[in-house]
Amino acid sequence: MSKKKEAVTVERNRRCEGFSTYPRTYDLIHAHGVFSLYKEKCNAEDILLEMDRILRPEGAVIFRDEVDVLIKVRKIVRGMRWDTKMVDHEDGPLVPEKILIAVKQYWVAGGNSTSTQ
Repeated sequence: MSKKKEAVTVERNRRCEGFSTYPRTYDLIHAHGVFSLYKEKCNAEDILLEMDRILRPEGAVIFRDEVDVLIKVRKIVRGMRWDTKMVDHEDGPLVPEKILIAVKQYWVAGGNSTSTQ
């Protein structure tokens, strides 16, 4: 089994590019500090759309970052119909870094967009 570590986005000539992989390739992405690292270089929405592209349905992303960054990320991924849960850092609630777990849902468009139950 080969061990591959690759970034979701890469910077070449001061611009962000997509990840060189097939769509729906990964079951799990661990993004530790990605948004803080790229906040001046890449748009958060672009990073999340690329994660959505390469993540399989029902795949998960573990985001570790500052709480204010994760609140913005959570708002975006909820709009993408991902389920989210934010938890404290393993060293306790006073640590400014938090963990956001997001699961990409498997959904298909139905014939009837409104339903009554």
